[in-house]
Amino acid sequence: MNTHRRAAIVALCATLFLGHAALAKGADAVRKANDGFYAALNTMFTGDAAPMLKVWSHANDVTYMGPGGGLSAGWPKVSALWQSQAAMKLGGTVNPTETHMTIGHDLAVVVDIEVGHNVVAGKPMDVSIRATNTFRKEAGAWKMIGHHTDLLPDLHLPK
Repeated sequence: MNTHRRAAIVALCATLFLGHAALAKGADAVRKANDGFYAALNTMFTGDAAPMLKVWSHANDVTYMGPGGGLSAGWPKVSALWQSQAAMKLGGTVNPTETHMTIGHDLAVVVDIEVGHNVVAGKPMDVSIRATNTFRKEAGAWKMIGHHTDLLPDLHLPK
């Protein structure tokens, strides 16, 4: 094998290895962002919206279609909804299961099943809904730009 061919093979292997390492690092960062969203969601159920407001991008193209229905677009509307939901103090916890990620350079989509429980009108309510979380890399950090879930008909959230 000549020197040029050997150098090309070594360069190809290095590129593949470094590409795989970058993908693994990206997956870890997106997983951390998704975990941060669910930690913020569970804190929001106690009445504190501050962590939720931190995990989101504050851009005008963010969207929220939650379990109460409706579509909110733009940071002012989305942040107002999270704050009004926090005021409801639903209690309980919701966590992701069956998580699948698709990660690009600056965008990532995470789909999962949200499973847990809340308390609505003093009664426990089981939660098991599909969710899609969309993240964008902004200034080196993954920020949520979209959250979409199935509807929960018995949950009457502000829209």
